[in-house]
Amino acid sequence: MAKKNKSPKVDFAALQGQLQRQFRNLDTKDPSLWPVLPRIILCVLIAVGVAVFLWFFKLTDYEAELESERAKEVALREDYQKKLVKAVSLDALKKQREQIQQYVIQLEKQLPSKAEMAALLSDINQAGLGRSLQFELFRPGQVVVREYYAELPISVRVTGKYHDIGAFASDVAHLSRIVTLNNMAITPTTKDASTLSMDATARTFRYLDPEEIQAQRKAAGGKK
Repeated sequence: MAKKNKSPKVDFAALQGQLQRQFRNLDTKDPSLWPVLPRIILCVLIAVGVAVFLWFFKLTDYEAELESERAKEVALREDYQKKLVKAVSLDALKKQREQIQQYVIQLEKQLPSKAEMAALLSDINQAGLGRSLQFELFRPGQVVVREYYAELPISVRVTGKYHDIGAFASDVAHLSRIVTLNNMAITPTTKDASTLSMDATARTFRYLDPEEIQAQRKAAGGKK
């Protein structure tokens, strides 16, 4: 019968002794002279240290940047949704714009030009005379120039019957041009108890001529 070959026995004690000897008297100043096993362990520790450093310092910065970009993405999506809604309703917005422009044109037509102001003042005066009112005061004030229009206050004092004064106020409100009555005060006169006196400030408006608009723009640019 053939004899079976016995497997070689491993001397663990001797192997442990060899490993321990590799870690003795290591020169910390020159790891290149170390035996193989200590050098392998040192490389592994360095790799682990670098990975830990990157995780806690570099990757956390990247994580914060990632969160910031995610927040930007959410904001951009919301902005996109808003613009998408506007794009879908663009035709309706155009129609609304046209309606507003037509409304503005109608309002502009109610404002007289600089040359038409004299006729408007005459209309206010005729509205009072047509109601049998007596004008005790009709004094235009200083013109106040706004950005797109000019405002003219007129100090007015009329005397007459109560219903005539009311009709006069209604007539002024229904003039083809915009005229408002402000700071109205009605008091009885000393001559006749049935006769009243009304003090008011009539304000009328006119649109600016192109030269006046240009002057306003230059003034605004000079202030800036």
